[in-house]
Amino acid sequence: MLRIFTAILSIFLLAISVSYVNHKIQLSKEDELFVPTGQLVEVNGHKMHIYTEGNGEEMLVFMSGSGTSSPVLDFKSLYTLLSDQYRIVVVEKAGYGFSEVTDRNQDIDTMLSETRKALLKSGVEGPYILFPHSMSGIEALNWAQVYPDEVKAIIGLDMAVPAVYENFDMNMSFVRLGAFAANIGVPRWIKNLSESDAIHYGTLTDEEKELYKVIFYRRTLTKDMVNEIKNSKANAQKVNEAGIPNVPMLLFSSNGQGTGFDEEMWIEIQNDFITRNSNAMLIELDSSHYVHSIKYERIAEESVKFIGGLRD
Repeated sequence: MLRIFTAILSIFLLAISVSYVNHKIQLSKEDELFVPTGQLVEVNGHKMHIYTEGNGEEMLVFMSGSGTSSPVLDFKSLYTLLSDQYRIVVVEKAGYGFSEVTDRNQDIDTMLSETRKALLKSGVEGPYILFPHSMSGIEALNWAQVYPDEVKAIIGLDMAVPAVYENFDMNMSFVRLGAFAANIGVPRWIKNLSESDAIHYGTLTDEEKELYKVIFYRRTLTKDMVNEIKNSKANAQKVNEAGIPNVPMLLFSSNGQGTGFDEEMWIEIQNDFITRNSNAMLIELDSSHYVHSIKYERIAEESVKFIGGLRD
């Protein structure tokens, strides 16, 4: 039994070593492709990536969901349909996309503070129309609560609301195991794991698809992403206690696929949220969680109508 155990352990350690060495070699080869497409600004001692496009009067700020490796490419199918009328901005938080990985505590105050500082340092001033996806819905609501003059409206892309996290009990040991696997290059051995919905359904070019994969292998379950997940329940509770901000909202809801909830429960949570805001509406989409990568034409069309109504 001891010999068997020793043999299994040796094979396991060898597999880890091979994967790690291969990962480092591939990262080195991919360095020349990992070039920021926007502006890097220094915030609290680390660099954050801000991408801007378009020259319109309204400022649309796209905020990625938890664990999205490349926010700039993830939102591209949608914002290219809007940048001819508006100025669009994609914020990549610490540990996402081209932004540096840190080991900071990702509580709601830190995330919002760094997002605001990065925007101001890049010359992007409000008021903003926020486009949060998934977990960043909590940050968007907090933004409207704390700085109401800076948020003109929220257009939620299957965004999370506080009620989503009431019974949230993420297994952090499993999350950290996933982070370890990412750090030693395990995702490289799993076919199609790097192919996101943006790649499958969006309008990315072949070069952009390859870049997305390059970023994915560097920005999967980073320290910042893990810390954000760890703080998600406390962040949502803080936002819930402050109440729903009085700001116009248009929410696009998925069919629940990819959220951890079934369709009936997910839609119920979204509907319950908007009934407590007289200036909010919900559009249900037959789509999985990354709605902006699948139903981008419908979302762009309805967003233009909604933003036009804000001027009336």
